[in-house]
Amino acid sequence: MTAAVSEEAALELLVSLHRFLRTLRKARPDPRLQPTQLVVLALLAQYGPLRIGVIADRIPCSQPTVTAAVASLESAGLVRREPDPADGRAIRVVITESSSGTMSTVAHSQAGALAERLGTLSPQDAQKVLEAGRLLRRLTDPD
Repeated sequence: MTAAVSEEAALELLVSLHRFLRTLRKARPDPRLQPTQLVVLALLAQYGPLRIGVIADRIPCSQPTVTAAVASLESAGLVRREPDPADGRAIRVVITESSSGTMSTVAHSQAGALAERLGTLSPQDAQKVLEAGRLLRRLTDPD
């Protein structure tokens, strides 16, 4: 059974999500990583080495956006490029050991800001938001 959702309701949720993420980023700004860079690192940590096109499909965003993010991450020593063993003409992006500390620091900072925001809600409402997060992940994860 499929739930009927109006475009207006979906748009309201979309705008709320964008505003919510922007609010979290402003609460704990971190000049080390842009949002797309953090998502690239998280994908590489979760799935291992990936090609640029696969990363772009999973974010989702354009390949030029991922290429720019990877170039910045590579300059910072957080990722490296290597030949794809399945196709020597292709390149995979690999996370480096030094990136895990950076990623953890940024993620924990933003998680702290989120925890503070959730603390302003009733326990029941905070639990609803956390459950919504699990449902949103089901909508976005390809696996």
